[in-house]
Amino acid sequence: MEPIIEKGATVLFQGDSITDAGRSRDSDADMGRGYPALIAAWFSAQYPEREVTFINRGISGNRAKDLAARWQEDCLDLKPTWVSILIGINDTWRRYDADDPTPVDEYASHFRSIVEAACDVLHVGLIILEPFVLPVPADRASWRADLDPKIAVARSLAREFEAHYIPLDGLFAAAATKRDMSFWLPDGVHPSPAGHALIAQAWLRTVHAIP
Repeated sequence: MEPIIEKGATVLFQGDSITDAGRSRDSDADMGRGYPALIAAWFSAQYPEREVTFINRGISGNRAKDLAARWQEDCLDLKPTWVSILIGINDTWRRYDADDPTPVDEYASHFRSIVEAACDVLHVGLIILEPFVLPVPADRASWRADLDPKIAVARSLAREFEAHYIPLDGLFAAAATKRDMSFWLPDGVHPSPAGHALIAQAWLRTVHAIP
């Protein structure tokens, strides 16, 4: 099966620190040390004739409201043909470390606004990655009450806008049956190199770039 990413496409990765992964703010060629860089490298090596451009605009600490605030500059103005979005864990985390919660309806409103703009203005191909957490340390288990409704929002938007959906929360839970949870997500949130590779593999399978 051929990849669904077409020749000459521009793929934009958007999100928080998991997507940011130390990317350069000065050069799009430096995509950081996370899953966007792995995806770009593998896809480009496997399908060089497609001449696909990959851009990473993840910013550490971002919540859905932050993506909405910068969506014109960091998405619409870039005119991507595909947009990949992973956002939500900070909308949960800030409730527990800063007493600054994001109500689920607010998360849904901001998430919907960026998806609608990308689809209605640019008519992009859309890839939504669900936010995830593992109980490392154990108190992260209490985050499920806040995160699970936000995962439901991501799934609902994916269905409504016919996005390609990557169920990362479930994938990390499954991976944790094969190796310690901290092997994949050392702090329950940020992936290890193997964790980033797991995301990259799932993404590449979703676009039919690997079996």
